[in-house]
Amino acid sequence: MKHAHSLLQKTDFPPLKRQSMDTLQVNLGMICNQTCRHCHVNAGPNRVESMSADNIALVLQVLRARGVKTLDLTGGAPELNAHFRKLVHEANAMGCRVIDRCNLTVLLEPGQTDTAAFLAAQRVEITASLPCYLEENVDRQRGNGVFEKSIAALQQLNGLGYGHPDTGLVLNLVYNPLGPALPPDQYQLQEAYRHELNKRYGIVFNHLLTITNMPINRFAATLAAKGQLNDYIRLLKDSFSAANLNGVMCRSLVSVDWQGYLYDCDFNQMLHMPMKIRHVDAPHLRDLIGATADDMHGLPIGIGEHCYGCTAGQGSSCSGALAA
Repeated sequence: MKHAHSLLQKTDFPPLKRQSMDTLQVNLGMICNQTCRHCHVNAGPNRVESMSADNIALVLQVLRARGVKTLDLTGGAPELNAHFRKLVHEANAMGCRVIDRCNLTVLLEPGQTDTAAFLAAQRVEITASLPCYLEENVDRQRGNGVFEKSIAALQQLNGLGYGHPDTGLVLNLVYNPLGPALPPDQYQLQEAYRHELNKRYGIVFNHLLTITNMPINRFAATLAAKGQLNDYIRLLKDSFSAANLNGVMCRSLVSVDWQGYLYDCDFNQMLHMPMKIRHVDAPHLRDLIGATADDMHGLPIGIGEHCYGCTAGQGSSCSGALAA
């Protein structure tokens, strides 16, 4: 998808500048037990890339040195990294808010059957992928049998206290559109999810986050094969809302790849657009240690056509819709 990548990097998107960093989002590797159609990371069971113990140690040093408030763990399936539990335990001991972006089915994999209990004991916030409350739609996007396993994992998490309002164990669900369309209204869809999941399976959760699919890697390839790539990019641009610019995640988040290199966001990471910091061509976790907490404030953010995905309609970020 080199053509799509070059297409996205030529843009008239408005310039953006950084604020102070409050979130470190770390991609722990490309290994995943699923192969999803919308995946912009191209993660899957055949990938081998995984963050090393040395880079895990650097992540912890950055958290400590810069007083980062939130550690957001992603992948692939982050739980499949050999050092996942060490990172979670030590970040939690520092007082960091730890988010695990979980595909749910990984909790049922061999060797992972106690992972849910570990997450609960560490009071990790779970952001779990569930693109629909209907089995047919989920399996079409994520693979046969994924919905049934996802429901079993959610019931396990509920049994541990996740999603209940009085436990403090946060369980958020993530909706992605099945095709080249913008997400519907987040609040209305959340109420539909609450009703259907509780009625059908007795499942409860805290919030639903709607996230726009980005035309990058696997999703871009799917669109291109159907002749829909240019139309989808046009949809994103035509749906631009300037009101969303202040809330985009790249202004206060730094994305880290499995090798420890830094990007303005996870999407720039997949497009190989490194962050600009202190005249370093390829900034690394090492470049964040010993620096003052505000030394990135005001730096330009790398932009491209994909940025319209975060500002289209109600907006989209790793925390869901930007518009109220």
